[in-house]
Amino acid sequence: MQLPEPAPAQVRILTVCTGNICRSPVAERLLQAGLDQAVPGGFTVTSAGTRALVGEPIQPPSADIVRTFGGNAEGFAARQLTSKILRGVDLVLTMTSGHRGEVLQLDASLLKRTFTIREFARMLDVLDDRAATPGASVAPTHDGGDRLASNAAFWRGLPARAAAVRHLSLPADSSENDIIDPYRRSLDVYRQMEDELAPAIVSILRHARLNAPA
Repeated sequence: MQLPEPAPAQVRILTVCTGNICRSPVAERLLQAGLDQAVPGGFTVTSAGTRALVGEPIQPPSADIVRTFGGNAEGFAARQLTSKILRGVDLVLTMTSGHRGEVLQLDASLLKRTFTIREFARMLDVLDDRAATPGASVAPTHDGGDRLASNAAFWRGLPARAAAVRHLSLPADSSENDIIDPYRRSLDVYRQMEDELAPAIVSILRHARLNAPA
């Protein structure tokens, strides 16, 4: 399925897992639904897999998770990650550190814009906590003008601001950066995936809401 080209003022986010049928589609559809509410028209979220089951729909348990949280699981078809898909992406959110490495093998220029989704969410939590502290330095405010252009400028500067607080958001164990792969496993593993992924999505959506241009 050929996806429409996003408008220049839209922030382009790509989520990445292995088969592109379990984890990254959940992240894609729930981020898109939440970001559409925070900044209507401000984001295009897509996904791809490092070893995608090309053309396959979202796995039913993952589709159930998407619907439970208010997203749309319909019309999805898995895509293979390519350098062309990565071209022009503002932010890449991977499900594991291994996926991050595979993204960078395809396009090393994305080094400072590629994170595992859990580590990125923890960085945003640090930024939000800092912003809520009286007298603390905060992220740059939107400079008015066109709302979508202002939002795009804010998000394109976000990876650098997030990386600057990486040292304050390190997990006790590096495995906490990863989302478990539930493919061909029990519903309990899908629930574990949900438990690991949902808080990260919530943190990203909170940051979007708190920093939405007026």
